[in-house]
Amino acid sequence: QVQLVESGGGLVQAGGSLRLSCAASGLTFTNYPMGWFRQAPGKEREFVALEQWDSLTYYADSVKGRFTISKDNAKNTVYLQMNSLKPEDTAVYFCAASLMRFGVPKTRNHYNYWGQGTQVTVSS
Repeated sequence: QVQLVESGGGLVQAGGSLRLSCAASGLTFTNYPMGWFRQAPGKEREFVALEQWDSLTYYADSVKGRFTISKDNAKNTVYLQMNSLKPEDTAVYFCAASLMRFGVPKTRNHYNYWGQGTQVTVSS
């Protein structure tokens, strides 16, 4: 049984930083892409970042240069370091695991497993 558990969300002032963690169990995520998505109230869930099984990374334009995705294979954990946070980054953040072996999974329907989400609130 695959489980993804996020942590690290919270309230931060604009310009601040947070690091989200996603602990995975039930799969060897080093073999699969791992992604982060977010969903603001009244909006669709959107792609934020992903790290492929071969360690290539991709980011949404809105977070490029501010957010960094990384993995600790020994801990089976994926991280999202978020710097220079803006009020528009406020959302529930979800980590997800994809079983895709080819292509770049940037949409939610490419992902097979999801965490429960963690709230990030950035005050102005």
